[in-house]
Amino acid sequence: MKKRVKNISRFSGLSYQDLLDQESRPVPQSLRESTETYLGSEPLSVDRYLSREYHEQEKRQLWPKVWQSLCRETEISSAGDFYVHDVAGYSIAVVRTERGDIHAYPNACLHRGRQLKSGSSAGLGKSRDITCPFHGFRWSLDGSFQGAPCEWDFPHIDRSNFDLPALRVDTWGGWVFVNIDGTAPPLHEYLGIMVDHFERWAPEKTYKALHIKKVLRCNWKIANEAFIESYHTAATHPQLLPYTGDSNSQYDCFNDYVSRTITPMGVVSPHVRGTTEEQAVHQWLTVYGVDTEEGLPELPAGKSAREFLGDMNIRRFSKMYDQDLSSFVTHSEVLDAILYSVFPNFAPWAGFRPNVTYRFLPYNDSPDMCTMEIMLMMRYPESQARPRDATEQFVPADQTLGDTPGIEAGLAAVFDQDFSNLPFVHKGLRSLQSGHIELARYQEVRIRHFHQTLDKYIHPEAGETK
Repeated sequence: MKKRVKNISRFSGLSYQDLLDQESRPVPQSLRESTETYLGSEPLSVDRYLSREYHEQEKRQLWPKVWQSLCRETEISSAGDFYVHDVAGYSIAVVRTERGDIHAYPNACLHRGRQLKSGSSAGLGKSRDITCPFHGFRWSLDGSFQGAPCEWDFPHIDRSNFDLPALRVDTWGGWVFVNIDGTAPPLHEYLGIMVDHFERWAPEKTYKALHIKKVLRCNWKIANEAFIESYHTAATHPQLLPYTGDSNSQYDCFNDYVSRTITPMGVVSPHVRGTTEEQAVHQWLTVYGVDTEEGLPELPAGKSAREFLGDMNIRRFSKMYDQDLSSFVTHSEVLDAILYSVFPNFAPWAGFRPNVTYRFLPYNDSPDMCTMEIMLMMRYPESQARPRDATEQFVPADQTLGDTPGIEAGLAAVFDQDFSNLPFVHKGLRSLQSGHIELARYQEVRIRHFHQTLDKYIHPEAGETK
């Protein structure tokens, strides 16, 4: 049971809500939401990461029952555009019909089961109909059966009852979602408060400027968990501490499916001493590779690093988007790491900065490997044509992002630091004599929240999701 805890002990420094009190512009209610919740302190068994049996339970009891993000609506914008999504033994084909609707089907021919579609690049493709490459059974884009060679040899098939079975499809924020078995709550109910929160940030008005799909040697949940807490920053990302309030992060659990971390930027970490506000600015500019043309600036007297960087980003992004943000956008929305997660594996950042979205999936039906997708979502001037979405760039397990073309060096370095931990976490779990891990009660509350929801799918007899 969730229990409200009003006074969770924090590291020294201002809380995120304290920082919002310093904003000079009205703060949106979405950022004022705070759900400090105590979810217990019980250890978690390592079996849920390592066990083949647990992996098989996820295949049967998790992946078919949840909403899964597949692609952007704009990636299948014209009739005949399709996208293929594979997860844990399931394959889904989502298509745009001649009427402009989005339909999704199990990616299997009703004749002998051959996959109907296999996208040429990252699952994307285009066709006039849905024809099985094996024997030529054919369906229209709306799933209606159109016939087969030598159809006289199938008198037992009722043409009127041989349409492709439709899966539940819905959209939010420009993303296409599918639920395989039809048992999930309606998508917008599933997303809950997140729908209202993101209305201000309009993710549907962005395009995918970068799409990396990185193979990792660890269970998909280990990768997911590395990005829903900021507790690891001090040890893993020391270069970020001069401007990152890692221990001042706010963690929220809104319903069974949605949680959030907000980590303030332009704030010196409580873990470091003696860093000046000017040094914080210089380190931020250096790590992010921001060119100020005049070199490293002097911080005006009486101005904090957070104010300076917030004002600078409002100017930068106003120019980038050809939109004046100065009258209504807060420093938090152009600076802070505002990361939401949608159970089980979809994680969009929020705000008016260029934001990333993550997706985590098992790889090759293995509990020991996964993929993490990093999609950079960018705004653009509404007076200009919408740029095309970037195609997926596959990065194998042995290749770092630092060695991958097209990724900004500072961003690549941070992700590579994260990735360097994950195989060793997976290996280390096998050596834990206790057979379980321990979690912090606040800074890792989102991990516990995730597993409590997961347990409701793997062990439904213990209680229903809500």
